[in-house]
Amino acid sequence: MAKALKGRRIAVVLFNLGGPDDQESVKPFLFNLFNDPAIIGLPGVARTPLARLISSRREQTAQANYALMGGGSPLLPETRAQAQALEAVLNARLAGDEVRVFVAMRYWNPLTEETAADVAVFGPDEVVLLPLYPQYSTTTTQSSLKLWNQTYAGSGVSHAVCCYPGAGGWIETQARVIGEKLDEAGDRPVRLLFSAHGIPEKLVTGKGDPYQEQVETTVAAVVAALESTRGPIDHAICYQSRVGPMKWLGPSTSEAIETAARDGVGVVVAPIAFVSEHVETLVELDIEYGELAHRLGVTPYLRAPTAGERPLFIDALAQAAIGALDRIGVAPFGVGCKADWKACPHRNARAA
Repeated sequence: MAKALKGRRIAVVLFNLGGPDDQESVKPFLFNLFNDPAIIGLPGVARTPLARLISSRREQTAQANYALMGGGSPLLPETRAQAQALEAVLNARLAGDEVRVFVAMRYWNPLTEETAADVAVFGPDEVVLLPLYPQYSTTTTQSSLKLWNQTYAGSGVSHAVCCYPGAGGWIETQARVIGEKLDEAGDRPVRLLFSAHGIPEKLVTGKGDPYQEQVETTVAAVVAALESTRGPIDHAICYQSRVGPMKWLGPSTSEAIETAARDGVGVVVAPIAFVSEHVETLVELDIEYGELAHRLGVTPYLRAPTAGERPLFIDALAQAAIGALDRIGVAPFGVGCKADWKACPHRNARAA
């Protein structure tokens, strides 16, 4: 009797930002964040003491924000739930193979070094690197992939997904959750605000970061999906979480809410670059900007939820992972960069 062929061992690594578990871990989390050269582009001798200073000064304010969510971030349990859902789908679709999905956080546990060691123990034949950032940026996906490549010393052929700003299941999930909030608004005039995490403008104009273009790609696809059944929708793109004196992508979300107040319309806010609930959605959007909208008389003020574990989004991640197994290196799932951005990893991989 012929011996059955052994299936592949496939490791899928989900990358995300991470968040503090409790009040005590807020300061070290902030230090790790600001000590990343992708965030503060100074030499280590200057960046590290600056990161210590910033994390000390911001500790109490950040602790107060995390206290509003019970003391710590819900990002890790949400990401683990996504990993569990994705693992179930992949094992069902890749019959005969053994798939395990791992979580690697950039700035807090489980850190990349810990996850890299766990993946190495698993001993995979194939490793799929899958960021939970639909749009590529040097500040997020590039930073995570770079550290992984510097850290991982285990087995397996590497397949990296750099972005998926127009992936069908991601877009349809956004259209559905946003549509529910538009229905909740009823006949009241509202403007749909697509709020993405901001980055300094110089990263786009100077370093060729494709993030802004990819945010616009996602927004255009979601608007097209919504308008196909609802007709024209009043909408705008804005950027949240701006810090420091540098010029950031704009307009800011607070400015967009102020504009809505002047125009006499309510808003539905959609966190278009986040796939999980965390401090930027639960505190910044729900509480801080919610209070701003209330003061300005913007009503209704509604916020669409993130994709979370919704089946269509998990299906998009599964398709991205399976598609990546058919090639080596780094590439987008679906539409990637349209312009020739200097920081695009797929462009640079093809040029190498």
